[in-house]
Amino acid sequence: MTEVIEDAVTALKEKMLNSSFDGSAKFEIEGEGSIVISGNSVYASDEDTDVTFVASVEIFQEIFNGDLEPTAAFMTGKLKIDGDMGIAMRLANVF
Repeated sequence: MTEVIEDAVTALKEKMLNSSFDGSAKFEIEGEGSIVISGNSVYASDEDTDVTFVASVEIFQEIFNGDLEPTAAFMTGKLKIDGDMGIAMRLANVF
């Protein structure tokens, strides 16, 4: 597991501390690997999920830090989403 993935898992676990997510989502960080959120668990994995988000390290860092809204990233083509858009919107509400 790369340092970027380790840092992202830690950041997502912090964000999910007081939240629960009904479904599963994967964050595919280009050139680094993938992170899965399932229920209230966060871990490095490339398993199949309900929805997959794909972006660069920089874009995910901006989203996780709260500097970039996920919807804005998607609308400008910086974030790609594949799968259930309803689940994607529910996850955006968690952040």
